[in-house]
Amino acid sequence: MCRHIAYVGPKETLGELLVKPAHGLYRQSWAPRHQRYGTVNADGFGIGWYADGDPVPGRYRRSGPIWADLSFADLARVVRTRALLAAVRDATLSGADAEAAAAPFAAGTWLFSHNGAVPGWPGSLAPLVSSLSAADVLSLEARNDSAFVWALVLARLRAGDTEGQAMADTVLEVAAAAPAARLNLLLTNGDTITATAWGDTLWYLTRAGGGTVVASEPYDDDPHWQQVPDRTLLAANPTDVLLTPLKEPLT
Repeated sequence: MCRHIAYVGPKETLGELLVKPAHGLYRQSWAPRHQRYGTVNADGFGIGWYADGDPVPGRYRRSGPIWADLSFADLARVVRTRALLAAVRDATLSGADAEAAAAPFAAGTWLFSHNGAVPGWPGSLAPLVSSLSAADVLSLEARNDSAFVWALVLARLRAGDTEGQAMADTVLEVAAAAPAARLNLLLTNGDTITATAWGDTLWYLTRAGGGTVVASEPYDDDPHWQQVPDRTLLAANPTDVLLTPLKEPLT
């Protein structure tokens, strides 16, 4: 229900990664090539990136379509970064949370996005509320499935789980509660990328000039793009990508 992308590697402008490619995230907002659910991603967008000397990323998010935001063009042209996570949104359900519902969500050094949907939300995930503290529930950034899934991941990260373990366990927990859920999750800490392919498309590219891109779909026709098999956990850094199969949840 959205398109997202993460990058780690040599410094690039936001525009080089999001706008300049022939089928970049900017164009995917109205003309995605591999989107299985929905057609236009006009319900908000966001970009998170890392500046030199500061491990905490900055974010720019809006509730409208990316193509209608004139300020984004200036940001994309001049802001350079070694890592980013960006998304354009096609909302599953309309709501009143505006840009707060747009990825990336953030906490500390982490940026997070969810491409997919949880059927039956919120009732289907109500049993999982008990795994969160009252403070976690009351501080949800938005009232949607993606924000709740992020809260589950973040609780595990704060409890000491590795990024891969936190992502994998959250996917299995949510999929057990809502078996038809689509849970393509994307997480970066500015140095690495962790992602899951679960019910929707995911691709990666290790670029010849350095850097790794992980995205819902390829932003160009480079033949080196590789599709990630469904039910897979991906871990990447600027030079390497590791794929690990995910088991079906116990129900």
